[in-house]
Amino acid sequence: MKKVGLEPLKADDKERFILDNQEAFRYGATEEFGMRDDHFEENGEIISHTTIEKAIIEGNAYRILCDGEIAGGAVVRINGDKGDLDLLFVSPHIHSKGIGYAAWCEIEQMYPQVKVWETVTPYFEKRNIHFYVNRCGFHIVEFFNSHHPDPNDPDTQADNLMNDGMFRFEKRMN
Repeated sequence: MKKVGLEPLKADDKERFILDNQEAFRYGATEEFGMRDDHFEENGEIISHTTIEKAIIEGNAYRILCDGEIAGGAVVRINGDKGDLDLLFVSPHIHSKGIGYAAWCEIEQMYPQVKVWETVTPYFEKRNIHFYVNRCGFHIVEFFNSHHPDPNDPDTQADNLMNDGMFRFEKRMN
């Protein structure tokens, strides 16, 4: 059985973390749309360097390790008993091995004070939707799109990925 753990992101690994995150989300978009996609924030990336860097600065960033090797990453923000899962990704080369779920369980254990977790994912990320709902126990509670923009995200006012559709998920802890 593989050992999955989390370690705080090191400053000298930030750029690699960003590139790894972009690779994981680009993989999902390419699987869904092929190379004809127009769902990218910048230069062929689903999530911009700036967006990921902002999440790292504002949250707690971790590397997901599997048997001591880098397998992905996560960023969470905690405010009292509310937790936001800003990013969670596993390298597309090792999907479907339980690594993401094991990492999520580690996050839950690290922050037992959190009563409600929240995250979002694009409408086309079927793997993510399955993961959050069927594996991790989240519920879809809102669908942001051009007719219902996210009131807390000024970027959704622009013509971008968010207006195409983002699911918001919540998980209430017992």
